[in-house]
Amino acid sequence: MLFMDIMQDGGAVMWLILLCSIVAVFIFLEKLFYLHRVQINAGDLVRGLINVLKRNSIVEAISLCDDTPGPAAHVLRAAILAYEDGEDDLRQAIDDAALGEIPRLEARMKIMATVAYITPLLGLLGTVIGMIVVFNEITTKGAMVNASNLSQGIGQALFTTAAGLCVAIPSFMAYNYLVSRIESITLDMEKASSEIIYFFKRNKIKVDRSGKSD
Repeated sequence: MLFMDIMQDGGAVMWLILLCSIVAVFIFLEKLFYLHRVQINAGDLVRGLINVLKRNSIVEAISLCDDTPGPAAHVLRAAILAYEDGEDDLRQAIDDAALGEIPRLEARMKIMATVAYITPLLGLLGTVIGMIVVFNEITTKGAMVNASNLSQGIGQALFTTAAGLCVAIPSFMAYNYLVSRIESITLDMEKASSEIIYFFKRNKIKVDRSGKSD
């Protein structure tokens, strides 16, 4: 059966489910590309920064953060800039930077979750509408009921139910996958922050903003 035939037999609810599926695919691909771009090896970045900071080159360390994509690099940059202000300000700078990065990571995730949640409900709505068509046909026509009209209502009920589940299941799986990626990046960011704080507490850095080592 052709796609358009299924859409027509499913009624208006099918178009809503189709719209939800398009939104889900767009968000998934956009988030997948974004998370792939910003996920880095935070451990390697921290080790590289520590080697640079041991040479007292703040400018070089900041440049390294600027050249590295991802939330971990942005948080580490904020930490380095706040180093001279003391430990309390250092921790506050890290917290502020993290609060700015997390919403970017989680952007549009609520929409993805909403699609996974409402598409089965839309399928159920289509099922109810289809059954209403069937019962109306039986009520109004009685023994003279038209079998084709009955099959149309039943077909609408089945198509919308199946379509809702077909969109909801992969959407829910995609949502959980993206959440796991976001949690991994957030954990890397927290570990990197802890390591840079630990380094600053045990090492006194002579600030050299010229970018040259002693």
